[in-house]
Amino acid sequence: MSSNIILFPDYEKLKADVDKLRAEISMLIYQRDELALVECKNLEMEYMLALGDLEYKAYELNCLVLRLKRKAEMIRARINRQEKIILSAIESALDEEFADYQTRLEEQINRMNAAIERDKCPSLSEEDSGELKKLYHAVVKALHPDLNPGIGPEKLKLFHNAVLAYENGDLNSLRLISAMVCEPEAPLRAEDGLTALKKERERLRSLIAALREEIAKIKSEYPYTVKELVNSREKIAEKRAELTELIEQLREAAAAYEKTIKEMLR
Repeated sequence: MSSNIILFPDYEKLKADVDKLRAEISMLIYQRDELALVECKNLEMEYMLALGDLEYKAYELNCLVLRLKRKAEMIRARINRQEKIILSAIESALDEEFADYQTRLEEQINRMNAAIERDKCPSLSEEDSGELKKLYHAVVKALHPDLNPGIGPEKLKLFHNAVLAYENGDLNSLRLISAMVCEPEAPLRAEDGLTALKKERERLRSLIAALREEIAKIKSEYPYTVKELVNSREKIAEKRAELTELIEQLREAAAAYEKTIKEMLR
């Protein structure tokens, strides 16, 4: 007994350090996933439901204004060169030139559809939500590959299913996965684990730094950056008023370009 203490005097402290780091990592992973999979998705849903309709209309009209401006430029260039104006050719060129804008419009529609679908999903009670978070935290400890580098493909797939269940608020599936995997860890033997623990401590420290950076990045980007706006009825009303005014301005600009084009084609 005493020989073990003399031979491995730092083992218990090192093991305690690693356990503390692993606990911190599991909490950071949970915080990151809570942000990315739940809070940010809910923020985007609320933002799109509150402002998505006007943002889409504003972007659609802005694309139209830019397209009409470009069309007028192309017509003017042909007039200056005394070339025949073939509108179908101009429209085809504009379709190609503005393909990216059309793609972004479609992406906006997809975001709105996703928000509507998410809004339809039944929400968990406070008690069930608390259980979901607790179970997911436990599954992270048991299955996350950063905490369990030697995890096999079957358990890795199980972990991905747990992430999906957490994202979708599927409490029953998460209960099942948790029951399968959340068992006490077998203790490491001091004589086998000292060197491994030192390497693990350094790996975990690097991982903690990376996770903190990832969490900070999520908080610095959309949709987290609209959290204050989404939580304020007054700010939502102000933003809707701004977008409504912008839409009117864009409609006027589009009408002006259409008039210019019509006059050039006389």
